[in-house]
Amino acid sequence: MAKAFQIFPQLGTVELKIRRYSGIKNDAIAMPLSDAAMLQHQFLNTNGIRLHYVTQGHGPLLLLLHGFPEFWYTWRHQIPVFAEHFTVVALDLRGYNDSDKPTDISAYTLSELGKDIAGEITALGYDQCYLVGHDWGGAIAWHVAYTYPDQVAKLIVLNCPHPRRFLDGFADPGQWLRSAYIGFFQLPWLPEWVLQADDYQFVDRVFDQLAVNRRAITAIDIQAFKTALARPGALQGSLNYYRNLLSPSLLQQTWPVLAVPTLMIWGEDDPVFASSLATAEEHVREFHLRYIAHCGHWVPQEYPELVNQYMGEFLGVSV
Repeated sequence: MAKAFQIFPQLGTVELKIRRYSGIKNDAIAMPLSDAAMLQHQFLNTNGIRLHYVTQGHGPLLLLLHGFPEFWYTWRHQIPVFAEHFTVVALDLRGYNDSDKPTDISAYTLSELGKDIAGEITALGYDQCYLVGHDWGGAIAWHVAYTYPDQVAKLIVLNCPHPRRFLDGFADPGQWLRSAYIGFFQLPWLPEWVLQADDYQFVDRVFDQLAVNRRAITAIDIQAFKTALARPGALQGSLNYYRNLLSPSLLQQTWPVLAVPTLMIWGEDDPVFASSLATAEEHVREFHLRYIAHCGHWVPQEYPELVNQYMGEFLGVSV
């Protein structure tokens, strides 16, 4: 049984796993009743851990990787649309929501995260997938495309620079300021204490301050993200991603030209990353870039219709 929480006060307690919405008005929830009812919640074992995911549809595998501080629900606007053409799988990354949450910091290196995804593709019965990632999910997607290129037919990244561009960006003092939070997250215990204060008000602030189209992310959405982050071990697990970010192996790594066809979708007004980091033509053989104006960091949630359109064009399907 999933841990319950008060997502709709007028109805009392419901499950976070959102299996059904009987009796709830369509306009009272973030996902339409028909879409939510089609989602299947599953678990699989990969790389020594158990991961939770939601899935819908049939066809080639479209694998969606969320960022921080999120979970599968980030992709609520994409799942039903692309389920018309694909087996869509939206994962809870390790350390998040209903997936396992190892306690060791070393369990959250890019190498381990990449093994999770490569193993997931195989465990789902596929040789390849169309891989989509936003924020930290984008960083993992870049890593998987480089490390396991035969398993990635096409790559779609939303507001996460190519790793070489990300590192080069620190030559700009402005990007240093944008990324100052990464330094804070390196500290032990203090970030956990700050981020969970006042009933995880950090979640309210981060979605408000990093969004431009703030109306797209509702109070119901914020509560869902808070509840997922408040699960035992989730906050520490999600912060441990950052505690491995500046490892010597990453800083010394070289990136050859990537052969996997890649689409970058970029919110132009992202406070986290300067728009100059969006380009990657010199690092990717077939690189496509689509900007979304008046959009902040939460691209798939702020302008889902445009994101779906650009993804569909790149994947060769009509949405």
